[in-house]
Amino acid sequence: MLAFAVNTFAAEKKLKVLLVAGGCCHDYEAQTKLLKDGIEKRISADVTVVFNPSKGTDTRFEIYESDDWAEGYDVVIHDECSAAVTEKPYVERILAAHQSGVPAVNLHCAMHSYRWGDYRQPVAPGADNAGWYEMIGVQSTAHGPKTPIDLSFESGDHPIVKGLQPWKTIDEELYNNVQVFSGTSVLVRGDQEQPPNRRQLKQNPDAKPTKATAVVGWTNLYGPKETRIFSTSLGHQNGTVKDDRYLDFVVRGLLWATDHLQDDGSPSDAVAK
Repeated sequence: MLAFAVNTFAAEKKLKVLLVAGGCCHDYEAQTKLLKDGIEKRISADVTVVFNPSKGTDTRFEIYESDDWAEGYDVVIHDECSAAVTEKPYVERILAAHQSGVPAVNLHCAMHSYRWGDYRQPVAPGADNAGWYEMIGVQSTAHGPKTPIDLSFESGDHPIVKGLQPWKTIDEELYNNVQVFSGTSVLVRGDQEQPPNRRQLKQNPDAKPTKATAVVGWTNLYGPKETRIFSTSLGHQNGTVKDDRYLDFVVRGLLWATDHLQDDGSPSDAVAK
């Protein structure tokens, strides 16, 4: 699929991007517009948005009901928040496209979607409930309070982050790391000062804030074809999604996933604007 997609650029001059978004807890209506505009402003791309306005964790997407749902797209951005969708054939249809070679970009609550069983414990490779986490490359189950996150680059010479400057986010959610899978390459870590919660204060009224650290940006090679997968758990707030630094990071991840990112972090000639 990827080889075919690359061959179409000379004729069409646009990267075909599918953005699937909707579900619980986020302003996806605004964020889909911010992402579409931000991507199309930076590279030669045509972003098709599939948006479900449902606000529940049981949000589903009609496009995933077809076995060939990803046909014609060069990369898929998963920006859904569907934790309560646990129908295995439905999830397997999504994963099958990526196993066959369609790259993916996973944003924020995509990390907390399609989970079942004892997902709060590290899932075993190949387990019934491991599929979505294995595609993403990191298993996460929860997040801390909405407070700023200090970002630092783990691998500054990787083209996704090369030349980018670390920054401190606005109030954001730091997703935990239950486990980081073996095929995952860490790009960015986040440090967050977390104030004591009510339970901790009840136990100790003098409880102090603690620092939490987690991987917040990474790449993964997935499945038999080692499909390129880029993910970041950042992106709860509209203010983060519209931040040029965030959009630059996401677009570089998208370009890497489609093999259109040069060593210096710039897009290939085929998709440069």
